[in-house]
Amino acid sequence: MAVVTGWHRCSRLLLLGSGAGRRGLSLQSCLLNKPPSILFSTSTRSRGLFSAIAAKARYVNEKYQRFLERKFPKFYLLYSTFMKGFRLLMSEAKEVGRIKVKMAQENLQFYELPYREMEKVRQFRRDVIKAAPVILLSIPPFANYLVFVLMYYFPRQMLIRHFWNPNQHTEFLKLYHRMRVEAYPEIMNGLLQAVPSAGEKTVQERLQQLVIQIQQGSHPETAHLQAVAPAFTVSPLSMSHLKTQQMKALSRVMFLTPRYPSFILRRRLLSHIYELHQLDLALLKLGVKELSDEELRTACYVRGLNSVEISSSECRTWLTQWLKLSDNLKESEASLLLHCVVLLSANYLHATKR
Repeated sequence: MAVVTGWHRCSRLLLLGSGAGRRGLSLQSCLLNKPPSILFSTSTRSRGLFSAIAAKARYVNEKYQRFLERKFPKFYLLYSTFMKGFRLLMSEAKEVGRIKVKMAQENLQFYELPYREMEKVRQFRRDVIKAAPVILLSIPPFANYLVFVLMYYFPRQMLIRHFWNPNQHTEFLKLYHRMRVEAYPEIMNGLLQAVPSAGEKTVQERLQQLVIQIQQGSHPETAHLQAVAPAFTVSPLSMSHLKTQQMKALSRVMFLTPRYPSFILRRRLLSHIYELHQLDLALLKLGVKELSDEELRTACYVRGLNSVEISSSECRTWLTQWLKLSDNLKESEASLLLHCVVLLSANYLHATKR
């Protein structure tokens, strides 16, 4: 009762002002007599409650993970891989969101970003497109269980790279590259068929010789590729004149769906090779030596090389060749850069083993 009375007297002090000081009551003594419930604010209690709930949730989650690891080791491996992938995906989503805000605030275009930010936005966009069907399928109640089963049995088709374990990552990259290689003969034959109409006679001869040498297992020099650049600025090899079958084969190499009308195929190929060229220019500013081993292998793989089975130094040598070629090409020669995904990659692995 004495504490409560003291608090009421403090209230009177605040109302009466300095006159109360003459009665020997100070504001400091009033504050010292505050009831215990006044000492803690609502926000402090809320934070304490939230911390307690979070700690309990962590404890339950760790206990659940130990149970899975002990009783269902295979399922635990899938579960832990999924959770790590989900955290990585959320982290990348935040980073891409930050980049988008930066672009809006500074009025920047995609091609004005530094290389690493350009690559992150490009890759995240492709990951979201691939993951969209799974996300939509998991929206109905209890459908997430079906999605989980599909992800277990069809990880390559249903999951994006964040949710692959290391073995799957290597295996799937090799498989995707084999799918690219299946389109090589069609692309090379298409080039040979185009030779009689590919510009001047000397350019035609150079192109024919180049294609035949690659078919026989040779790896071309960048100078030889630049020498045939004029052939890719005129019909039938320029971007505006490529035939439908050639565009379908090139779409498979670029991991694009080939089952679209020709005008959509042309637009998508042009968009992707232009984006790749902008990445090349940004990478030239950064410097190949600044790339980590993972970044280096990713950059080579995106440009057509099977970087899984060669050393980092071999990757760096090949990427330097690609960038040298890309830097010297004109916008009208975009079709050559697109075809170099095959021409510059087809025999490099064999050339390094000689």
